[in-house]
Amino acid sequence: MSAAAPLRRIWLCADDYGISPGVNRAIRDLIERGRLNATSVMMVGPAVERSEIEALQAAAQASPRCAIGLHVTLSAPFRPLTMHFRPLDGDMFLPFPKLLRAGLARRLDREFFRNEVKAQLAAFAKAFGRAPDFVDGHQHVQLYPQVRDGFVDAVSEVAPKAWVRQGGRDLPLMQRLASPKAMVLDILSAQFRRRAVSAGLSFNPGFAGAYDFTRAADFGELMRQFLEGLPDGGLVMCHPGFVDEILTGLDPMTDVREREHSYLAGDAFARLLTDSGVTLG
Repeated sequence: MSAAAPLRRIWLCADDYGISPGVNRAIRDLIERGRLNATSVMMVGPAVERSEIEALQAAAQASPRCAIGLHVTLSAPFRPLTMHFRPLDGDMFLPFPKLLRAGLARRLDREFFRNEVKAQLAAFAKAFGRAPDFVDGHQHVQLYPQVRDGFVDAVSEVAPKAWVRQGGRDLPLMQRLASPKAMVLDILSAQFRRRAVSAGLSFNPGFAGAYDFTRAADFGELMRQFLEGLPDGGLVMCHPGFVDEILTGLDPMTDVREREHSYLAGDAFARLLTDSGVTLG
């Protein structure tokens, strides 16, 4: 009898801890259930007061396989921690489509982004008493042209042992064409990976989790697709949460977060992990 294939260990990372109390509560619930092994924290979010940080630390301590990272946030409707940050839309960061276009047009100054990422890293260290385990970006801002230069500079200077998130994955052409969002992330990630390598930073070998959040999708079927062929050490991004007034005032992703939480907390997800030969352990 042949030996069973070894389990693939992946990262299942809940983004946006700190965006609202309801999202925080849902993420902690999944960590405590053993259904997440990573979350990234928005240090410019409205729900990162001491009690929310301590609650996350307690949840992660009870589930020691859970990594805590920094969710670098550089897009509206959030505001920078650094003075004189540019470009701004009023007193807020630019909306992410404008930020991406500005980067593609080479109209950004990497130093503004380097300094802002360093400030968010410092805020994380002050709150948690240590550097983050990893660093990623809200709305994938860490991958944008010019932004990525300041991002990589800051992480390599302040938290060189942290790994960083890239959004690419080796997929057949037809699967890439079926997911335009994933294809864009893959293209943006190619240069990001080169910058990370040159700076001596490690990164996840594969990525999944992008889909059209505006449509009512079957998240269970999507998760099956995300896990299929994901390499050992790969990362799946997710956005579980409970809807509250703070969330609805900040982000269009509302009900989809509750659907994600419901699936990840349920028995079907546990069966999928087993059937896929995947572990979060």
